[in-house]
Amino acid sequence: MDVEERRAWLAYIDFSTLLADHLNRQLRRDAGVTHADYTLLTHLSSVPQGALTMSELAERLKITRSRLTHAVTRLQQVGYVDRCDDPANRRNQLAALTAQGRRLLERAAPGHVEAVRRAVFDALTPEQVRQFAEIGEAINASLQREDDARDDQEVLPWRRR
Repeated sequence: MDVEERRAWLAYIDFSTLLADHLNRQLRRDAGVTHADYTLLTHLSSVPQGALTMSELAERLKITRSRLTHAVTRLQQVGYVDRCDDPANRRNQLAALTAQGRRLLERAAPGHVEAVRRAVFDALTPEQVRQFAEIGEAINASLQREDDARDDQEVLPWRRR
């Protein structure tokens, strides 16, 4: 890496670690859930039926199915998620957002959005926000192309069966 690449990389490492900790602490304090759990619930709430197969959810979250199973079980125990067989394919299980989980998101979302705004967007100019979005999209697209080009998709942990 040259000097600027190293500067950019170290800035990314620092801000991603600090931001993850900041958002995790905010959600634990205000809603009693981790940022990872909030993100899982948000993915379920983003689909019309409020349910996804465990495979779809693992892929969206980019986590292993084992880790997802633990998270869903934990959220099921506190009443935020239900798990059931997929009527369209009995080999799949669905994770479904419960009414209690939806209420949690409705309660937690305003504080979470405010925490994101203060930590990220208030620190940037409108032009930097546009650049930030373009940078993230470019890196995501590059990584997706690289993943798609692999012959063995099983190497990706969230695609393991």
